[in-house]
Amino acid sequence: MTRLDRRSLAFAIALPMLAGYVDSLGFLDLGGYFVSFMSGNSTRLGIGLGSGDWESAVTVLVIVFLFVFGVVVGSLIASPRSEKRRVLILSLVAGLLAVSGVLYATHHVRLGTAAMVIAMGAENTVLRRDGIGVGLTYMTGNLVKMGHAIADSIQGGSKKEWLRFLVLWVGLITGATLGAVAHRAFDMNALWFGSAFAAALAFVFRKGD
Repeated sequence: MTRLDRRSLAFAIALPMLAGYVDSLGFLDLGGYFVSFMSGNSTRLGIGLGSGDWESAVTVLVIVFLFVFGVVVGSLIASPRSEKRRVLILSLVAGLLAVSGVLYATHHVRLGTAAMVIAMGAENTVLRRDGIGVGLTYMTGNLVKMGHAIADSIQGGSKKEWLRFLVLWVGLITGATLGAVAHRAFDMNALWFGSAFAAALAFVFRKGD
């Protein structure tokens, strides 16, 4: 994080908000499966395997496969050889979320879920640059880093570094909260707000690459 400029930090705050928002929609619609938080899904996979719930285990495996596929696609777009990669990836995310919204509206739920998961995989590649990345839903790691930063500040280090990680955590929570509120009001039509937000980010940061 210390090597990312302020623009990238602001970007990194907005991205967890989007991820939290969509993850909240997916979690509520799928009855406890995540579309962005693969650590949680990995735990569910272990529980499914250990308890003999094969349907649950297969569901998780499909979600993980689609997420990784989204990461692969996003990584190809995010190649150092690609110009305006952030705009391209966020445009892809916005498009996939819009497609997901259409599929849900036309009762193609499984395909809608697939598009949503792929979108979240792609989103996680937006800040990939020269080996530097910011985890969008990896809040355990961010909280650990925050704890380390607090310890460093007590020992005479930076007094503000830990706030960076706190803001990322709050961003994810804010997005998840908004997602829950939107789901209650609009059901999966709330995906359109996520698509619009991703498109807005692509527009705002189009000069950032």
